[in-house]
Amino acid sequence: MSTEMTASSEQAGRSPRTFRTIGVVGLGTMGAGIAEVFARHGYSVIGAEVDDDAVERGHQHLTHSTDRAVRRQKLSEEEQAELLGRVSFTTSLKDLHEADFVIEAVVESMAVKKAIFQQLDEVVSRETVLATNTSSLSVTELSSATSAPGRVVGVHFFNPAPVQKLVEVVRTVVTEPDVLDDIRALLDTLGKSPVVCGDKAGFIANTLLFGYLNHAASMYEAHFATREDIDAAMRFGCGYPMGPLALLDLIGLDTAYEILETMYRQGRDRLHAPTPILKQMVTAGMLGRKTGRGFYTYEAADSPVVVADDRTPSAADAPRLRHTVDRVGVVGTGTMATGIVEVFAKAGYDVLFVGRSADKVDGVVEAIGRSLDKQVQRGRATEDERTAVLGRLTGSTSLDDLADADLVVEAIAEQLGAKTTLFANLDEICKDGAILATTTSSLPVISCAQATSRPRDVVGLHFFNPAPVMKLVEVVSTVVTDEAVSETARALCETLGKVAVSCADRAGFIVNALLFPYLNDAVRMLEAHYATADDIDLAMKQGCALPMGPFELLDVVGNDVSLAIQRELYQEFREPGFAPAPLLEHLVTAGYLGRKTQRGFRDYSRR
Repeated sequence: MSTEMTASSEQAGRSPRTFRTIGVVGLGTMGAGIAEVFARHGYSVIGAEVDDDAVERGHQHLTHSTDRAVRRQKLSEEEQAELLGRVSFTTSLKDLHEADFVIEAVVESMAVKKAIFQQLDEVVSRETVLATNTSSLSVTELSSATSAPGRVVGVHFFNPAPVQKLVEVVRTVVTEPDVLDDIRALLDTLGKSPVVCGDKAGFIANTLLFGYLNHAASMYEAHFATREDIDAAMRFGCGYPMGPLALLDLIGLDTAYEILETMYRQGRDRLHAPTPILKQMVTAGMLGRKTGRGFYTYEAADSPVVVADDRTPSAADAPRLRHTVDRVGVVGTGTMATGIVEVFAKAGYDVLFVGRSADKVDGVVEAIGRSLDKQVQRGRATEDERTAVLGRLTGSTSLDDLADADLVVEAIAEQLGAKTTLFANLDEICKDGAILATTTSSLPVISCAQATSRPRDVVGLHFFNPAPVMKLVEVVSTVVTDEAVSETARALCETLGKVAVSCADRAGFIVNALLFPYLNDAVRMLEAHYATADDIDLAMKQGCALPMGPFELLDVVGNDVSLAIQRELYQEFREPGFAPAPLLEHLVTAGYLGRKTQRGFRDYSRR
């Protein structure tokens, strides 16, 4: 493997930097990981620590990590020996005088880091690039400790560095363009995915991630939903690998608090002001997994195994059907209504669905038939099961046919006037004791309830699209919903094979209330030219393991839909940070709605 890299240059006449020797200051978990990455790709590495004991710990980090790689057959024993042979150790920064690139990965202290940069500035050559692995401190302030701040850049690896592909390259207002070019080229040789952003606390991934995590902690603090339901909502509703509260426990609540505090001090964005419960838990020593207790309780310190505590639901709390539900009615013939009809019919319920015309009613049966045909072809259903499901469907163009339904689910257009009119009609038609449900994703359920004479029987059942595939259903109770109705709704979801989460009737419920402010923050970031849409998407997918980047998701959801939800959130909470980003407003005005119009944050007509 080559032991040097010559950086490319787009600037004619400039001699590109050649990187052969890499200095790493600080050999904790992160620093040792960075040293391993460079050594694995053929670079000579000098690791610096404060004393011999710290050097030995760093050596052990490196040995243990590469031992694991050997056991997993990611490295051969010969490759491990070669890798370790490329790393030397020192307790003196003077030994880094020949390094072409030096990155510090010490404690997140501005004073400590600045002292290191001052010493490095006196030791290395003028061409040496100096970098910080900080995740939240000002790179600009760190660069001011040197005589040549233009050669200082943030290079934020993600933990564990040997595994995570994302690296945030942080430019300051004085960072030289050729430094950025050379560092991106250097990171390319490591097989990493560099993204470039401006110098703002949190950079890309942490800025977007920790605003979302802080909002989730605030939601829990307000008793809006349980910790289990908040986490399940984001896992099953958005496909996130972990729920936000479990992720906070993994990161460490003290770490999260410090990152949020730093972000708030720099940006004064109220959404980054740590919610009070974080400070209380940190003060109490409830730091998450590392102390054995955070939002959840763990088997032991540093254990990932969650154990029951006084907030864990018991088997006796499992919801039961307090109302008899045999016949189900669905109003609507769109994609969501059709999916809900299929879900109930597959679970064994007789379903009467109502549309505005015979053609629309027939269209529902045809769509469900096609869906079942695909399942039969894939071996997920038999012909007999297909026949049975279709046999449970009855279509109608008259609401009056819903008179005998035990449950009626409204799934019409997201227009409050149309929904309240429908509920007033259902109130007159449906029998006493029938549960009336709305699938609204953002409108107030209480408005639908108050259109009836039986508001206690009205509940929100927010299915996610596509309903036959998505596991999550948000069960939304108003201030007047009868508990027996809410409990029946939760139990009913279980019979459908769904994961039910409970919440109060508040704009956005759980998922949209957490998801759309995060998407809005991403639009603001793009609007400020802080980073490109591609880099922001890449940062969130690779840095946070999200299934889609924010702009990919916005274009799929539809910018008009996103704008409507964001407006509802702002209208309800009056939080300045929830005000829709002007760029989102402008795209919708221009008709750039996303994939459905072939143009949104990206142009799909040319693909």
